[in-house]
Amino acid sequence: MLSSRPYLARALYEWLLDNDNTPYIVVDAEQDGVQVPRQHVQNGQIVLNIAPGAVRDLLIANEGVSFNARFGGQPMHVSVPTPALVALYSRENGVGMVFGHEPVMPGADDLAFGEAASDGAVYVNQDTRRPWRYAGCHRLPRPC
Repeated sequence: MLSSRPYLARALYEWLLDNDNTPYIVVDAEQDGVQVPRQHVQNGQIVLNIAPGAVRDLLIANEGVSFNARFGGQPMHVSVPTPALVALYSRENGVGMVFGHEPVMPGADDLAFGEAASDGAVYVNQDTRRPWRYAGCHRLPRPC
């Protein structure tokens, strides 16, 4: 299966905003492709406010989360590949979701669009399919 992480992130983001909460993300800053302000990374992770008033040009795409923001007055483009998105939660009450590790479907990435796998399932090309992965619900602490 493909990752559900970006779908859940988009839904949680909108749900938190609809309930007047501030959405925060937790990022694994040590994964490849992560572009975050390194001076704020602690224990390999960083917590970022992604509320509309804190960021510009927010995009929660299937490939990852990206936006522009200022850190210490300096503008920066932030890029978080989907596998590096650890959690999304509310600053106000800690309600949100921690995304778990997901199994990889063997051979699914090697199939062309609409090609049937040996198990009879039909998978689509990596460029056109939407990822799905396992996620678990948790209450998260407020960031320091």
